[in-house]
Amino acid sequence: MSVNQQAHTGPPYGQPQPGYQGYQQPAYGGQPLPGVPQSQYGAYNGPMPGYQQPVPPQGYFPSLGFPSKGSPVSLNSDTSSLAPNFIGSLRAPPTSGAPPPASGASLPSGHLAYSQFGHGDVQNGIPASAAPMQRPPASQLFLPGSAPTPVSQTATFQQYGPPPASVQQLSNHMAGMTIGSTTASAPPPAGLGYGPPTSVPPVSGSFSATGSGLYTPYTASQGPSPTSVSQGLPLAQPLFPGQPMSTQRLPTQVPGFAPPPSSAGIGPSSYPPSTGAPRPPTMPGPPLPGQTVAGPPTSQPNHVSSPPPPSTMSGPHAGPPMSGLHGPPPPTHLPQPGYQMQQNGSFGQVRGPQPNYGGAYPGTPNYGSQPGPAPPPKRLDPDSIPSPQLNELPPQQKPRHRIDPDAIPSPIQVIEDDRSNRGSEPFVTGVRGQVPPLVTTNFLVKDQGNASPRYIRCTSYNIPCTSDMAKQSQVPLAAVIKPLATLPPEETLPYLVDHGESGPVRCNRCKAYMCPFMQFIEGGRRFQCCFCSCVTEVPPHYFQHLDHTGKRVDFYDRPELSLGSYEFLATVDYCKNNKFPSPPAFIFMIDVSYNAVKSGLVKLICEELKSLLDYLPREGNMEESAIRVGFVTYNKVLHFYNVKSSLAQPQMMVVSDVADMFVPLLDGFLVNVNESRTVIASLLDQIPEMFADTRETETVFAPVIQAGLEALKAAECAGKLFIFHTSLPIAEAPGKLKNRDDKKLINTDKEKTLFQPQTSFYNNLAKDCVAQGCCVDLFLFPNQYLDVATLGVVTYQTGGSIYKYAYFQLETDQDRFLNDLRRDVQKEVGFDAVMRVRTSTGIRATDFFGAFYMSNTTDVEMAGLDCDKTITVEFKHDDKLSEDSGALLQCALLYTSCAGQRRLRIHNLSLNCCTQLADLYRNCETDTLINYLAKYAYRGVLSSPVKTVRDALINQCAQILACYRKNCASPSSAGQLILPECMKLLPVYLNCVLKSDVLQPGPEVTTDDRAYIRQLVTSMDVAETNVFFYPRLLPLTKADVDSDSLPAAIRNSEERLSKGDIYLLENGLNMFVWVGVNVQQGLIQNLFGVSSFSQISNALSTLPVLENPFSKKVRSIVDMLQVQRSRYMKLIIVKQEDKLEMLFRHFLVEDKSLSGGASYVDFLCHMHKEIRQLLS
Repeated sequence: MSVNQQAHTGPPYGQPQPGYQGYQQPAYGGQPLPGVPQSQYGAYNGPMPGYQQPVPPQGYFPSLGFPSKGSPVSLNSDTSSLAPNFIGSLRAPPTSGAPPPASGASLPSGHLAYSQFGHGDVQNGIPASAAPMQRPPASQLFLPGSAPTPVSQTATFQQYGPPPASVQQLSNHMAGMTIGSTTASAPPPAGLGYGPPTSVPPVSGSFSATGSGLYTPYTASQGPSPTSVSQGLPLAQPLFPGQPMSTQRLPTQVPGFAPPPSSAGIGPSSYPPSTGAPRPPTMPGPPLPGQTVAGPPTSQPNHVSSPPPPSTMSGPHAGPPMSGLHGPPPPTHLPQPGYQMQQNGSFGQVRGPQPNYGGAYPGTPNYGSQPGPAPPPKRLDPDSIPSPQLNELPPQQKPRHRIDPDAIPSPIQVIEDDRSNRGSEPFVTGVRGQVPPLVTTNFLVKDQGNASPRYIRCTSYNIPCTSDMAKQSQVPLAAVIKPLATLPPEETLPYLVDHGESGPVRCNRCKAYMCPFMQFIEGGRRFQCCFCSCVTEVPPHYFQHLDHTGKRVDFYDRPELSLGSYEFLATVDYCKNNKFPSPPAFIFMIDVSYNAVKSGLVKLICEELKSLLDYLPREGNMEESAIRVGFVTYNKVLHFYNVKSSLAQPQMMVVSDVADMFVPLLDGFLVNVNESRTVIASLLDQIPEMFADTRETETVFAPVIQAGLEALKAAECAGKLFIFHTSLPIAEAPGKLKNRDDKKLINTDKEKTLFQPQTSFYNNLAKDCVAQGCCVDLFLFPNQYLDVATLGVVTYQTGGSIYKYAYFQLETDQDRFLNDLRRDVQKEVGFDAVMRVRTSTGIRATDFFGAFYMSNTTDVEMAGLDCDKTITVEFKHDDKLSEDSGALLQCALLYTSCAGQRRLRIHNLSLNCCTQLADLYRNCETDTLINYLAKYAYRGVLSSPVKTVRDALINQCAQILACYRKNCASPSSAGQLILPECMKLLPVYLNCVLKSDVLQPGPEVTTDDRAYIRQLVTSMDVAETNVFFYPRLLPLTKADVDSDSLPAAIRNSEERLSKGDIYLLENGLNMFVWVGVNVQQGLIQNLFGVSSFSQISNALSTLPVLENPFSKKVRSIVDMLQVQRSRYMKLIIVKQEDKLEMLFRHFLVEDKSLSGGASYVDFLCHMHKEIRQLLS
């Protein structure tokens, strides 16, 4: 999508962009600006004239959000039409005073406007205009102050918004867009060019106020057109790194426009002059002709209007930061347009303020900028990206160009578009290779033969027929599988099929299970396997006649023939030692060392367990749970408790020989809760008292797991250990650890050792646990380094979960811990699980990511697998695939239910295969791709330096996008960044992964935090990684107190925040409520129960319960979000300009991060530069 573009709601991108062409960018290609080093790329004179663009293909239905088969991703950009998804081409500045011809000569009038559903060949790219556009001579001078005169063009393209008053408006709209403004978007500090810009205020004038209705449909031809970001990029220049390109829609505004001048000035609160000098008047030059200021009047609604903080940008000039170039231009110089990205080629007129986007937040502190002289405003220039060599340049010398953040793909827009296009209809799984709605869309699934996307999501639903094509595209072929996913109440759980003693019907050769894709032949007497083509006899009891279409007559009566997901009851052959399993057991193991007792933790756990034991998981129709429970406490020694129902009081047995662990009692250790209720209650009352005066500070850890394992072995059952642990196990015992935390290793080749276990002892222990079906869930309460990388090994390899509560305090953390514990104890779990993924001939599963153990290359073994865990599987070609037969995968999970029943859960999925790269790129799912890439990178840090891992990620994504550009987009200038429609958010999301604590930690991130996050992400599903890497930011003050809906989300950037509003940000682990300094007193009173901003307490961990509509609405939003996440999020109240604000800012992922991460805009530029290098 074009960076200048607005993301669109559904219609294809790609109207021709008139008027993008003539931008004179000073310093771009033509004359070098004084003091700016010459760029290594020559002048860019615009896209080559004369590429004919074919007509748009048919088949793009706006309502779908992605093209139907056959619709191209059209990105053709040509001179006349810029690629839809691009940022904009750069132009050389005219060298003579004559105004350059407007960009691209006027479109011939014969150029038809594309209708919404065009026809024609499938072509990727924006349709070119019929006549070649002229480019302005490269040599005209760009006189400061002279605005290029736009040439008027006929407006034959469709616009997004109201049509520009005239095309020319566009041109200057584009060309002079920000004229008059101090910067339309604030220049980010030049800091690491690769980091998020500090903040670019949204130009609110350019958003339209309406939601997705804003753009007119693109032509059909465009299919989703690629996002091309062109104009604004200097040739080489990277697109903005800071901005996410995304699949999401751009903010509603139309990217195609630069902010109107008025808005550029961003109202009163517009950005500070770069140095402290007074700002020149907002309109330094005359407005361009034709440029209508359609946006709101200068003062934007949500602008923060406090005086801007001193900006860190310094630079030679004291004038307004120019959004375009930088250098010492006199104030009269018009700022160049921050290149707006074109929104698929059409720019409508500037819109009013965008809904729910606050105006620019002028007060953005520029954190993260370079030390030393403040950098000049950023331009989008390749050189501005800190490639290593450039970093040595003094900041002032790097030329920069500003890209309008509203012009680059917006995750919010893409999410909204998908919701409006695909949220109303059920997703019916009967068709092969359908791309499901995004994980952020609420939709109903109807299983008609393929597994629901709640169980399996793929990186692409149309996979290359050959390995060469797969290597060329570099798109990883992977599936994120969540075999026991929880379904919403309105969807049916998988049916349980019982075939009696003979068990499930399977292929004789590959052992695949009966599924809807098996072909019955010879009147139903035999079936041909859809995975290996072997023919197998149908067992007599399973025989059924075929109807006239070759389907069995009982097709609809058998889940395994008509549904994508179902379960089989397993026979004794599927059980360990050919013996049906016993119901599992839960063992609670509580650290009773000094820290645990003193913090109140021991008492809290014991109190909670008294009631929680009534909620152990049970099969649907059972009166009570079949799970038995046991209790152990420990410090340097272990205490086992006999809670047999016949005892009057519990008995304690101490094992002090921790080097040779054994369980001192068999009978009475694991008991039924109902039978032993009084003894258990008595024990839980006594434990806190028994250890109230303990002075023991040291703990053991490995012996605790060994004790639980031995108890389960003795009881001959699988089960789960719930271990509550507080400190590094330094007491003399097996598995003893030392404090090896060393911040000096960060960014060295030895950094990887911080993620590796310090001893192999725990790996061997994990292997024993998996063999027994002993899953370990770990609740950690550290006050200092605990070595999560080592303690977490057993949890991770047994399929368990880790929960971490650093500096645990009863008042603030008890809610979060108790909610997590309740959910962890109650959730559905399969024990002693083995999963295998079978594929049809041509591809095979080669790599697996997640919390499990593998003893061979095909079987994923987990002592426990719960409803939140995913296993990510990567596939590689081992032969050719055919477009006709497609590709199939079948995931089979063998597990023991919580009632002790052995079952097989089967999920089947059929995918299309393609011989054209365009089909691959049209059917990818960016959220799943990012989930896979994050897991791949997070595993990579175990064996490679972090920098190597980061570079490999950037390189792979650049290759994916370069392959698209080279093979699927129509020829266009290298100055354009063209992104496939369904991958337009890849840059923004990838940048979020690169900036995450694991790959780029800030100074405050501990080694334990990084190891914890690394393990957590490895088994997250797609919805969790989506919000974890790109948090959800909601303006609470915009919430409608009378409706149940959430307020519309806004983009993650400081400039979107207004001082007069309250926002909620959540990422699945944390939740922040940010309160602006100018929030009305009435709102503060209604939400916090205090009369002024200064009285709001940071110590609140829950919002006070107040009887007023606003308080009820906000609390209901918080509760709604907590329910959606698998962990209870800690609520943190952040007051603007408070010390906690630094923590909050870390989650504003479109901005530059303190740890040096790029802003979205800068990263986009960097990616563009990488892509260009690959293409050249």
